[in-house]
Amino acid sequence: MCFEDVLEFASCTDAGLIRPQNEDSLVFDAANGFAILADGMGGYNAGEVASALTVELISAGLKSALPIVRKALAASEEDLLPEVALLLRQQIDHANAQILQQSKSRTELAGMGTTLVTLVFCDKHAVVAHVGDSRLYRLRGQRFKQLTQDHTVLQARIDRGEITSEMAARMPHKGLLTHALGVETVVQAEMCSIDVLPGDIFLLCSDGLSDMLQEKEIQQALADAGSDLSASAQQLVAMANDYGGLDNVSVVLVRIIPFPN
Repeated sequence: MCFEDVLEFASCTDAGLIRPQNEDSLVFDAANGFAILADGMGGYNAGEVASALTVELISAGLKSALPIVRKALAASEEDLLPEVALLLRQQIDHANAQILQQSKSRTELAGMGTTLVTLVFCDKHAVVAHVGDSRLYRLRGQRFKQLTQDHTVLQARIDRGEITSEMAARMPHKGLLTHALGVETVVQAEMCSIDVLPGDIFLLCSDGLSDMLQEKEIQQALADAGSDLSASAQQLVAMANDYGGLDNVSVVLVRIIPFPN
């Protein structure tokens, strides 16, 4: 499959109105059918370094290996999905190791880390990997759904039944992470495969968007822009800034156009 024929991408990123620099990084590759978004953390410019390094390394690894894996398993998507998942996990582990190495060897980068959300397409399915609180959503028709679950202290409390999602939305410190790249020797990446249908719109975003906008507002922004995916990306970032722009905000949108016969 030529992914450029069935995938449309758009992105937008902004520092917001409070933070002195943008520590988010993102990339998409229409030819190889993937998108990556990372939200860095750490003092000085360490967060920017961690997110940029993660996106650069994973992107390079996927560009190099995906064509080989797809060619070898071209006849069977059932076999392709686990191989792509394995490849993606290897790239995430490599990025995590490199962040830890640089953090230890350069004093100014000590303690840096990053969240991550990645989407890799495989014909009529996709492989998802995420760490931290950067999210993946899907708009399918009139249904807007969050496909990842945050790795945060508040989400863990929700999972244990201690608080509700509504209570968590009103609490401070929503961004306290339980997992991130560059924090532990073994990174706790959560992975799954999802189905893909023509007309689906996928949204990868940093918490600078999801903390500022309600899901119904994000869904409406996607619907308002109609066929203009770039306008949707820009509108979402502008809305986050209109609501205060408390954090860096980044989005990547992917639309699935009809599969060729």
